[in-house]
Amino acid sequence: MTADIETNSNTTNSHILKNQGAKLVDVAIVGGAMAGATLALGLKKLSEELNRPLKIALIEAHKPGSEHPGFDARSIAIAHGSIFELKRLGLWSKLAHLGTPIENIHISDRGHFGMTELNAEDFHLQNLGQVVELERVGQLLFKQLEASDIQLHCPGTLANVEAQTDCQLLTLNDGTQIKTALLVAADGVNSKVRQAFNLPLEQVDFEQVALVANVETDKPHNNWAFERFTNTGPLAVLPMAPLKGNPRVSLVWALTPSEAERLQSAPKDEFLAELQQAFGFRAGRFTQVGERFSYPLLMSHMPRPIYHRTVFIGNAAQTLHPIAGQGFNLGLRDLVSLLDVVKQRLLAEGETVDLGSAKLTHTYLKSREKDRFSTMTNIEFLVRGFSNDHWPLVIGRSLGLRLLSWLPPLKVPVARTAMGWKSVS
Repeated sequence: MTADIETNSNTTNSHILKNQGAKLVDVAIVGGAMAGATLALGLKKLSEELNRPLKIALIEAHKPGSEHPGFDARSIAIAHGSIFELKRLGLWSKLAHLGTPIENIHISDRGHFGMTELNAEDFHLQNLGQVVELERVGQLLFKQLEASDIQLHCPGTLANVEAQTDCQLLTLNDGTQIKTALLVAADGVNSKVRQAFNLPLEQVDFEQVALVANVETDKPHNNWAFERFTNTGPLAVLPMAPLKGNPRVSLVWALTPSEAERLQSAPKDEFLAELQQAFGFRAGRFTQVGERFSYPLLMSHMPRPIYHRTVFIGNAAQTLHPIAGQGFNLGLRDLVSLLDVVKQRLLAEGETVDLGSAKLTHTYLKSREKDRFSTMTNIEFLVRGFSNDHWPLVIGRSLGLRLLSWLPPLKVPVARTAMGWKSVS
């Protein structure tokens, strides 16, 4: 099966040449944001640990910066469980200085009596997670990629992909051809790989838009994160490192599309006043706001995130509403599971291993079923349960939040989810 992704004069001759001169690799990764870059470096580490050289190619259109949709000015929360995995991959030691710890999480329901807290010390932990700025993380990851023997095609985009019996044949926009035993799509919700093979994607539109910005405050955050539920959706405030001595937080505010459009272009003072009214003063007074970004809130997922010699991970496999900050954490569990499956096959089959075999892709699929289903189901429940003012739901969620405060043992599963540990229920 041949799939043309885009028309480009540079690819005409490459189709005629077909396999002549194609680079041969074990794993080719399309998409070099957090998931793709981390997977490439994880595969490199695995090959060194097992003394089994792996040829790895990574195709990415942009270097980290304002033009990179995965390594832009936004911040994300890396949960405790994800930090544990990044330590196993040998990456956290290089990123730790970029992190701002989350030691406490305050959860409240605006206008109602429901609220609770999660505190790291209650679980005998230093923190529940860390907040990092994506652009700075991306720059460090790319330095490691460039210093390795990973074949980094950046800038590079996929022009064509052809499924062959023993490989996937990729043609890039510059005419470069790559034959790979295993193709990993880490190229986001609009995955070109998925579109090339016309694979199904199911979506739930929450009719919300996330407004994202970095905001300065008049007092230190003291490593508190806040999740405040409003009738338009959740409003999250995450601690960040100060800028020029000024305390900062990262804002993710779910709004109706019309409100998001209005507030994104509203004068600074008007925006800060409305944010203050919606959030309150637990984080102090909001004094400055940086550039505001927005994106629609959809939950997307591939029912079957595998194909012939192909695995989909991260946002290419599923995207989540940011209500619990679990998008990257779920994607990281995808790539960690894939690394574990690759390791099992390398140990079991040695030099004869076929990394793109149906056995490998189906083992990966089975390993992710429960965690993906449970996480997505829980996220949808939270969005629908906390983004409205229907009184039966208001009373139920307020009581639920209060019960967490009154009966601390009930916090354990909530904290486990917040800390990004694998869900198996």
